[in-house]
Amino acid sequence: MKTILATASGGPSTLSFTRSLRDADPRQEKYRLIGTDSDPYNLHRSEVDTVYLCPKASDSAYIPFLLHLLKEEQVNFLHSQPEIEAYTIGKHRDVILQTGCRLFMPIQQTIELLRDKWASYRIWREAGIKVPETLFLTTPDDLKAAFARFGKDIWIRETVGAAGKGSLSRPSYETALTHLNQSNAWGHAVAAEHLSRNTVTWQSIWHDGRLVVAQGRRRHNWAFGSRAQSGVTGLTGVGETIADSALDALAVQCILAADSRPNGIFSVDFTEDLKGVPNPTEINVAKFFTTHHFVTRTGCNMPEILVNLAFDEYQGSYNIFNPCKRDMFWIRGIDICPVLVSKAEFEEKIGRYHSMLTAIS
Repeated sequence: MKTILATASGGPSTLSFTRSLRDADPRQEKYRLIGTDSDPYNLHRSEVDTVYLCPKASDSAYIPFLLHLLKEEQVNFLHSQPEIEAYTIGKHRDVILQTGCRLFMPIQQTIELLRDKWASYRIWREAGIKVPETLFLTTPDDLKAAFARFGKDIWIRETVGAAGKGSLSRPSYETALTHLNQSNAWGHAVAAEHLSRNTVTWQSIWHDGRLVVAQGRRRHNWAFGSRAQSGVTGLTGVGETIADSALDALAVQCILAADSRPNGIFSVDFTEDLKGVPNPTEINVAKFFTTHHFVTRTGCNMPEILVNLAFDEYQGSYNIFNPCKRDMFWIRGIDICPVLVSKAEFEEKIGRYHSMLTAIS
């Protein structure tokens, strides 16, 4: 039996990971799951065999605590979903590997490049990939130049962070200035031309430069989008499985522009411009998208594939594109289990509604 440690185990992203491994091992004979969480409330939502409260990744005690736990629980494999934890674990990978615990992640140079949205934008622009025009914000004068360039159709976000951190959609200059001052984001934020609200994602696993498997997904909306000024929360409300060969080729190009020999998880976010062309906005590196249990439930258990690769036990094929059942909806919300619905079933209920309206009019 393999002992696997999943950090932030009470959060929705890691719950997707642990649920996927439970799906692969329903009798719990292959995996013993250990969890950590820095939130004393969230850890009680964990679905693991044993869970520990731990320091935050920004705390100097984080790595010593983790090393102690790896040895105490004799952990065989460590996986982290939060961006800050993946970055910190990658930065200390040598001492972690010395405990006998395995990792399966990109090189640290790639992690540091792709967690920085300004750096990744420049890489893609230099590679000739269509990206939204972007300006770096270090002073109020830069912000004035951005408003002069983009006018009201401006998008502002911080260069490092997840869940739409620091993002503003079409703010006034005064609102943007106040926000950047209050959040002390000068030198850590960018302004870009505003794209459409249509977004697609592409989640993949690579092994020493070879693509193992990838799956595309269209996002229909953001959960709780009305609660954020930008409408972006980083939490998909409804996702749909898709298969698009043009998107596949573009995602591969984006990844290889950043790392010529990718290894581990590369999850690419795209937003379509007003002409419907997908523009890469970021790559979630070394971690799956929050809703990756959706991918598992529709036909491809990527967490299990990741673990098998880490232990040199993967016996599947390579270069697999979009193996999941198409046209499936994953509908999410707070205090409810996600619901898996076919597009046909969804549209049948909409059609019935319109027929009833016609009948009573």
